[in-house]
Amino acid sequence: MGDGVTLVAMLLLALLGIPGVAQAQAYEGTHSPHGNLSTPCQNCHTANAWRPIRAVPEFDHTQTRYPLRGMHQSVTCTQCHVKPVFTNVGQRCQDCHADIHRRQLGANCEQCHNVRGWQVSVQQVQQHNNRFPLTGAHAAVDCDSCHKGAANSHFQTMSTACYSCHAGDSQATNNPNHVTAAFPTACNDCHGTDNWLNAKFDHASVGFPLSGGHAMPPRQCTDCHINNNYNLSSTACVTCHLKDYQAASNPNHVTAKFSETCNQCHNTTSWSNASFNHSLTAFPLTGMHTVPPRQCTDCHVNNNYNLTSTACVSCHLKDYQGTTNPNHVTSNFPQVCGSCHSTSTWLNASFNHNSTGFPLTGMHTVPPRQCTDCHVNNNYNLTSAACVTCHLKDYQGTTNPSHVASSFPQTCDSCHSTSTWLNATFNHNSTGFPLTGSHTVPPRQCTDCHVNNNYNLNSTACYTCHQKDYAGTTNPAHTAAGFPTQCQLCHDTLVWTDSTFNHNNTPFPLTGSHTVPPRQCSDCHVNNNYTTLPTVCIGCHQTDYNNTTNPGHAAQPQFFPTTCQNCHNTIAWTGATFNHTQYTQFSINHGNAGGVCSTCHINSNNYAIFQCTGCHGGNNPNNFQHDNVPGYVYNSINCYQCHQSGQGGG
Repeated sequence: MGDGVTLVAMLLLALLGIPGVAQAQAYEGTHSPHGNLSTPCQNCHTANAWRPIRAVPEFDHTQTRYPLRGMHQSVTCTQCHVKPVFTNVGQRCQDCHADIHRRQLGANCEQCHNVRGWQVSVQQVQQHNNRFPLTGAHAAVDCDSCHKGAANSHFQTMSTACYSCHAGDSQATNNPNHVTAAFPTACNDCHGTDNWLNAKFDHASVGFPLSGGHAMPPRQCTDCHINNNYNLSSTACVTCHLKDYQAASNPNHVTAKFSETCNQCHNTTSWSNASFNHSLTAFPLTGMHTVPPRQCTDCHVNNNYNLTSTACVSCHLKDYQGTTNPNHVTSNFPQVCGSCHSTSTWLNASFNHNSTGFPLTGMHTVPPRQCTDCHVNNNYNLTSAACVTCHLKDYQGTTNPSHVASSFPQTCDSCHSTSTWLNATFNHNSTGFPLTGSHTVPPRQCTDCHVNNNYNLNSTACYTCHQKDYAGTTNPAHTAAGFPTQCQLCHDTLVWTDSTFNHNNTPFPLTGSHTVPPRQCSDCHVNNNYTTLPTVCIGCHQTDYNNTTNPGHAAQPQFFPTTCQNCHNTIAWTGATFNHTQYTQFSINHGNAGGVCSTCHINSNNYAIFQCTGCHGGNNPNNFQHDNVPGYVYNSINCYQCHQSGQGGG
């Protein structure tokens, strides 16, 4: 109370013009409830009483940290400063204003509100740029139009579907009635935000785009959706146009059993002037089937559209039966008209002879052939493609050579071609006897071999034609020598002379000196003996065996049998080798003999005689002292008795 009285007193002194010293003395010892506030008290208070303060306090709020703007300028100080210390007031909206949105929109009130007024506009919520941007009529309404009941309204969880706000509009609509028509609740399929009326529907979204007569003049939905029937489930034309189908008489669709797929002939541009793509059937229209512009009744006589065959003769049987050039009936022509005729023109028929298995080539085509050139008397029932079918007289009349006398086969194409009947050629390879070498040059005539037109040869053996050559040959005489008649064993077709013989084909292949220098047959086959020669060496080399003296073979056959190959070979007759171990344990090189037999065998005609003393003791008995050998005699025989292995101490 004391502080209050002092303050009042100071105010009175100030109002009375008492100097500041007196004010200071009067104020000394007082305490301000507003904290650190430098504003003089009289700016807000009066001398009459502490409360209420002046109606218009002299306080510049702009000098504080929170200037007053907008609606904040019209409120009393105590509406915000409920406590004496003015600095204990918050600066955020929520410090003074309760959040009626229950934190749905966050704590930042100024994102929607401002100090000029509590109400907001679309611009004040940043154009509603969230999951539901406001466009069209949505941009012209206030928030309460959609967010009903402010504090109780939903913001973040509110549905963005049109129907969530416009369910009543949907249910109340009767043009058409959305409920009975079972329209979907996706309002934006037809409506936009600019204008709820004048709805538009993209008919293509249902799988049935509107085109042609379905779109103009501007169609009303009820033109097709009669009695508000929007539950159509078929896009087939006949769903709506069944009566048109049933009433059509040109042609009558029902009696003609036309398909009810109207779009095969009709389109949405015009119901009349129907056109039909005949290519969709198994019978595309070409050539004369299209010009002059054909009418359906040209072919579909009596409104018969139930044709099941695409064969020409189905319509052209009378043409087939009436044709006389040639007469198709008597000639048993097949009724496959397309084989010769085309749709371009019925006349000038052409026939692909390749289809018969007998293609026309060469002279069968030039000069331009007429069918009657071959099909005499309109005979088109030929069943054979053999040349002789038509050319039998040519075969029978030929004399160079006479085909009949020579029993030539009647397969004319073996020698002849369609290019020219003359200059026939024959592939001799086909006979099993190909012509090679001298059988072909100089250019052979058939009569060179087929003498007296004898073409009935049945043997490919050379001897068949070359018997005289065989019998007349004297070098060597084949007959006397008993040569086989397989001429090809030595001869070839290139040259009859310079024959060669592969001796390997006999039991005695030629090797070594039997082949060089180039041997003549007569070197071995003396007196043309090609039949009784033995294959053992001694058969030819008996004289060599008998005349050999170093060593003498014939004098001691026990050491040198007639099996010449035991020591000799065909490479060289001299330089023979001998297996010494079959008679003694002494090596052939004993005592550095070097393989020289005469080193020990001093009698070349008697290899049973040999000497040891020539090397051992030098033929001097004094060179041997056998003191411990009783009865010792110095000679070769006694040496061998003890030294049969050639080693000492025996």
